[in-house]
Parts: sequence; C-alpha cells; structure tokens
Amino acid sequence: MTLILGLESSCDETAAALVQGDRTILSHRLAGQEAAHRPYGGVVPEIAARAHVEMLMPLVQAALADAGCALGDVDAVAATAGPGLIGGVMVGLVTGKALALAAGKPLIAVNHLEGHALSPRLSDPDLEFPYLLLLVSGGHCQLLFVEGVDRYRRLATTIDDAAGEAFDKTAKLLGLGFPGGLAVEIAARRGDAAKVPLPRPLLGSPDPHFSFAGLKSAVLRARDAGVHDADDIAASFQQAVVDCLVDRTRRALVHAEGATALVVAGGVAANGAVRGALQAVAAAADLRFVAPPLWLCTDNAAMIGWAGAERFAAGLFDPLDIAARPRWPLDPSAEKARGAGVKA
Repeated sequence: MTLILGLESSCDETAAALVQGDRTILSHRLAGQEAAHRPYGGVVPEIAARAHVEMLMPLVQAALADAGCALGDVDAVAATAGPGLIGGVMVGLVTGKALALAAGKPLIAVNHLEGHALSPRLSDPDLEFPYLLLLVSGGHCQLLFVEGVDRYRRLATTIDDAAGEAFDKTAKLLGLGFPGGLAVEIAARRGDAAKVPLPRPLLGSPDPHFSFAGLKSAVLRARDAGVHDADDIAASFQQAVVDCLVDRTRRALVHAEGATALVVAGGVAANGAVRGALQAVAAAADLRFVAPPLWLCTDNAAMIGWAGAERFAAGLFDPLDIAARPRWPLDPSAEKARGAGVKA
C-alpha cells in the first residue's frame, strides 16, 4: 500500500500527515497560528514563515510516531510548492526535499490548489473524474473542470479579489475578529440579510468570472454610514457572496458537459450557507453534490498527502531542484480574464 508523507505550509497552518493510497489517513498533525496573527487582523507573512520553521519538523516527527512509521517506510514525500506566501512555501518545500533526500525517496511537489481540488476524492471514494469544481479559498476563487490528476481546465476566475479575502476583510472592517470567515458566518446568523442593500458584482454576466472588490468597498461604506448593525451587514454580505457564487456556478455548468458531480473545496467551502446554496444548484442540475468534511476544507496536510498519492500513482515526480512558487496556476494555458489584475 502506497504511503505518502504530506507537508503543508503555504499560509498560516503548519501540518504533516501520513496518507495511504487507499484513502486511510494514518496520522495528521496541525499547528495553527491564530493567536500570533490575531492582533493584526490578518496573516503576517514574516511571522508565519518563522512559525513554520519552528513547528514543521516536530510535527513531522509526531505524525510519524502517531502512525507507527519511520521515515524510511514512506514511498514518497509530498510538499506544497506553491502558490502561497513564499516564505512559508519555501520552508515546507525545503524540508520536503531534505526528508526525501535523506530517505532516498521521490519528491512530489504539490500545487496547493490541486490539494484542494483532489481533497473531495479523499473523503468520497465514489467521486470520479470529470467534475465541476468551485474552488473558493482565501486567495483563490475559480471554477475548474477537473478531468483528472494534473488535468484542469479553468472556466472562470476572479478578476480582482477572492471570496475568502472578502470574508476576511469584512470581518476586519466590522471588528468581528480573526479568523474572518468563521467570524462573519457566526455574525451573519444573528443578522438580517435583507437589511443592508449590497451589490452582486458580475451577476448575470455571460462569462462566469467573479469580482468581490466592489462588494468589499460597499461593506466599508455601509459601516461608515453608521446606521447599520454589524450583524446585519455581515448577513447581507454573506448573502451577496452566496448569490454571486450560485449565479457564476450555474453559468459554468453549461461549459462542463459530462461532469459527474458539482464539487466545492477550499476554506470558504466550510461556510454552511455556501454549501447549502450549492447543494441546491447541484440538485437542480441533476448532479451529485460533493464537499469535503469541514476540516479538509481549510489548509491541511492530509489533502497534500492525498494529492501526492494520486500523483504517485500517475508516475508524476519532481526533481530536488524544483523551485517554490508564490503563484502557480492549475491551468497555465487559460486566457486571462478580461479586466483581471495580477491575481487572476
């Protein structure tokens, strides 16, 4: 049975996991950095990178011990090689290279987005290619037609900010705390989503791209008006995001002929309102709806280990001189979205 050591360090979560090719997660160790970043209301790259240096190897040792394995027992080492905060990515990738070299095992440099894209197949053995994926995380918002391992066709992307970034910024603007996504969702449960009129950028446009920069600005104006309750703004904001994601996903379905399922992954996929709305979209299109368990939506090493197992089975390995990347598109041949900035 294939055994992969997975390492994740692309943002503010440091993690190590042992994952088998039959989808068994033998161990998973994760150390968050919420307390370190909370005073700043967001992730500070330098603080994150230093924390990864301190925590990654102890987590690797603990994960091996939990699984009852030695480093020599693994078949390959899979490490996130991008995209992400470059300092953290370098820590994880260099550690992965050192471990692979020391054990005489192959290195698998995993695209963090591929980790999210394949994570639903870790939790759902019945999910088969191809499927339509809405990948919504702190830094990315894309619709992808997933045809197989290392085979992705991008149907849409954000032309400015990602949905997760908009959640984080809204939480900061409203003083809701960190991490922002969960804070907004909790506040939204107390609020009235019909109270604050907010825009739905690109709603109804023919191309299924996303835009959330204008929505963030509208939240700022609503806050500064001084007449709206923070919970009502949070609820109205969340509903606006849901409406945009639903509309854009419906548009993309026309370009996803043959899809076996509608799948959502990434940190924002943990949001209950988002999951519920997309489940309705899938039902209306007569498709299965697949979403990973909540802990697999946020950054973790199990999804990196599983992506490594999928790539191992396909014979996809990497040289030890492969470089860390702050940006790394899953579909490098995709045309740039009209009006998009550097993030797209």
